[in-house]
Amino acid sequence: MAKSAEEKKRAADAFHRLINPVTRRMPGQVVLETIGRRSGVPHQTPVGGKVAGDSFWFVAGDGRHAAYVRNIEANPKVRVRLGRTWRAGTAHLLPDDNPDERLKTLPSFNSWVVRRLGIAPLTVRVDLD
Repeated sequence: MAKSAEEKKRAADAFHRLINPVTRRMPGQVVLETIGRRSGVPHQTPVGGKVAGDSFWFVAGDGRHAAYVRNIEANPKVRVRLGRTWRAGTAHLLPDDNPDERLKTLPSFNSWVVRRLGIAPLTVRVDLD
């Protein structure tokens, strides 16, 4: 029996609460830093994506349901940790981009996780400064 979106979201949230504190500390993990829309405090979220030219691309599995996406809507100025280097940039939500097709161009493990746990995939492009 297929899981409802609500059940899928609860499973994804539990997975992220468990794995994110560990993965964001891993040296090779890409980390997105947004500014909290209410708190004004920086928040760091591990993401899987890829640099293409002067942009970093990824798919937010929960789309606008994700707190970091709502933070981007409030303030698109972000930082991305690529390797050991932080790069500033401006994030753009791309609802007209096909996230399933985009995932085919991104790292396979993260794409697999987004396909399994995401409830409303949304493509995000960060134009790096």
